[in-house]
Formats: sequence, structure tokens, C-alpha cells
Amino acid sequence: MAIRVYPYVIDVMRRSDVPEVNDIERRCYATPWHEDAYYNELGNCSACYLVAKLDCQVVGYTGMWVIMDEAHITTLAVDPQFRRQKVGERLFNELLHRAVELGAERATLEVRKTNLTAQNLYRKYLFREIGVRRHYYSDNQEDALVMWAENLRNPAYLKLLDQRQHEIYLAYDEYTRDRNEL
Repeated sequence: MAIRVYPYVIDVMRRSDVPEVNDIERRCYATPWHEDAYYNELGNCSACYLVAKLDCQVVGYTGMWVIMDEAHITTLAVDPQFRRQKVGERLFNELLHRAVELGAERATLEVRKTNLTAQNLYRKYLFREIGVRRHYYSDNQEDALVMWAENLRNPAYLKLLDQRQHEIYLAYDEYTRDRNEL
């Protein structure tokens, strides 16, 4: 089921989305996944991948594996020309909602030690640093921070997800109002 999040539509990634996803992947990452990796992920029953679209164009994507009660977030990227418009947060929020629906109690991810923007997003959703994977990234041997969020199904966490989602809508409404006043 597609979800409209002004003005973007968040939907399940389909095979037809993979070429656009891969194009964004190559522009965002020094060592991008091969296109075949996404086709394989779409056939993985433990995986959930989402895209954000604007006028039928993929502008961002995210994905995870849910195994038992744990979600492992594998990727999140936004086309550089669509950054700073809350596309990444919209995707991340929806992914966490889906993780809860799929029975996840906790979630984990790795993030570059220098990617403060992503770390700040994750902290808004109560992810905390629990470790470091030394020389994790093959392009420059940068360390990865391992971050976790617990108690995803707790009513307080669900309230946080809904609150953040509401704030995203309000921010978009404010952004639209400001642009219309120019």
C-alpha cells in the first residue's frame, strides 16, 4: 500500500524501481551495491525495501531485514538534489513503522563515523551508539558506528514515531507556505 507523504509517495520497492535506485546508489556511495543486489533483496522474504517517489520518479530509498524480533537497516539514500526536504526522515520513519508491523522489537544499523547528518537523524529516533566496527568501509577504511534502538513496540516509542511523522507533515506545510509567499 502506497502512503502519500506530501508531496512524496512512499511505496514498496518494485523491480521496475531498481534502475533508478541504482542510479541514486552510484551518486551517493563510493562503493555502491550492484544492481543485482537489489533484485536479490526483493526476493528475500526477510527484507523490506521502500522508495520515495515524486511524480513517479524515485528520489530516495531505504531497506531492512527483519529476522525474528530484530530489524537490521541495510541502506538509506536520497538523491542529492532532493536532500534537506525530509525525504530521508520520511523514509526512515515509514521503515520503522513497517519494522514494528513485522514484529521487530529492536533495530540496528551501521553509519559512517563522519556522517553526522545521518547520526543526528537516527538519534531523533532514539538510536544510540553501542560500538564501532573498525575499518568497516572498504573505500577509505573509515570506521562505522553501530547504533541500536530498543523497545520499538513500546507505546512510548510508537507515540514517538507518530509524533515525528506529524512533525514531518508540519514541516512540509511550513516549507510550502514559505515558498508560496516568495
